[in-house]
Amino acid sequence: MIDLRLLREDPDRVRASQRARGEDVALVDSLLSADERRRSSGVRFDELRAEQKQLGKLIPKATGDEKAELLKRASQLAADVKAADAERDAADAETQELLLQLGNLVHPDVPVGGEEDFATLETHGTIRDFGAEGFEPKDHLELGQLLGAIDVERGAKVSGSRFYFLTGVGALLELALVNAAIAQATAAGFTPMLTPALVRPQSMAGTGFLGQAAQDVYHLDKDDLYLVGTSEVPLAAYHMDEIIDADRLPLRYAGFSPCFRREAGSHGKDTRGIFRVHQFDKVEMFSYVAPEDSQAEHQRLLDWEKQWLTSLELPFRVIDVASADLGASAARKFDCEAWIPTQGKYRELTSTSDCTEFQSRRLSIRVRDGKQVKPLATLNGTLCAVPRTIVAILENHQQADGSVRVPEVLRPYLGGREVLEPVAK
Repeated sequence: MIDLRLLREDPDRVRASQRARGEDVALVDSLLSADERRRSSGVRFDELRAEQKQLGKLIPKATGDEKAELLKRASQLAADVKAADAERDAADAETQELLLQLGNLVHPDVPVGGEEDFATLETHGTIRDFGAEGFEPKDHLELGQLLGAIDVERGAKVSGSRFYFLTGVGALLELALVNAAIAQATAAGFTPMLTPALVRPQSMAGTGFLGQAAQDVYHLDKDDLYLVGTSEVPLAAYHMDEIIDADRLPLRYAGFSPCFRREAGSHGKDTRGIFRVHQFDKVEMFSYVAPEDSQAEHQRLLDWEKQWLTSLELPFRVIDVASADLGASAARKFDCEAWIPTQGKYRELTSTSDCTEFQSRRLSIRVRDGKQVKPLATLNGTLCAVPRTIVAILENHQQADGSVRVPEVLRPYLGGREVLEPVAK
């Protein structure tokens, strides 16, 4: 959530952010009104309580008619205090409810617009000309079937559409990717973490995934637990309700977990293969830093993602995601999109978001710097979303006979294997 003091001091900035996100600007005025009622009712309650306490000192000393009048006033005050307390609680609840609906403040450098209004910041690598090499590229599913690596038919039989099995070298390729990604993150100073896949509502809400993203989340009604769509959620909630000493920052974690997404609203999109699925594994970077260091940390996370994709020898571009395409918690987000030959376009493989103080305020995570205690900043960055990375590797490193060259960085994790060969039918 944002700072209420900032809202009061600069509401136009918050209105501009809402407008850039394509969200309800009137929410700002409703929140300002609720906050004013919260503060005025709080003042009223404090005044009545002070009078009540003062009266409590006078009554024992009074006698006769004076005491009777004081007792009458005390009875009225008790009713007034109770009413003021209820009014204050109601105003506070309304304020908090409205505040949770408000997205993070969009960074001023973010391009304004929808999904297609991003800005391309960089391009890396060379897109292969398969025509010049004399063959038509196969898509990842055909390659995966030739290699005995992907089985979507049995995935659908067992679990339904958008589920799959990774088999044989497909399973080994996932393990190689995860181990290589964790090795890179560990070398960069991240603490590796295996995180829970089920979290409580306060963890999911605190990271901003029960607002606009709620339709994409799986909920277990009987247990009131949520299946995470990213290990960002448990990693953010890891220090919930804690105060961290400033000399411990930055704290950096690399989480590995299964991820679950309903993919609501994606009917008919990417239905072939394993590009858009309901369950997948992912290695996620997560940082806790001082607020003034968040932009520099954002660039560092992006650099680590670029290092990873470069090590996989994939052509990719970096985009600055447009304002209306940001998640509620992100002030700014960079995506790395790999070239997918059979689609003839770049597709998102990794992303990194600067969430500034938005999540830490909701999760009550603070930093102690001397005598000052204040919210800190949180950031996240995908290092390896496994299925999409497998898609990019198979398609970009395929050879005419249906085999796939293994990037050098993965070979130590595949027993030195340099090529994935088609299996006999």
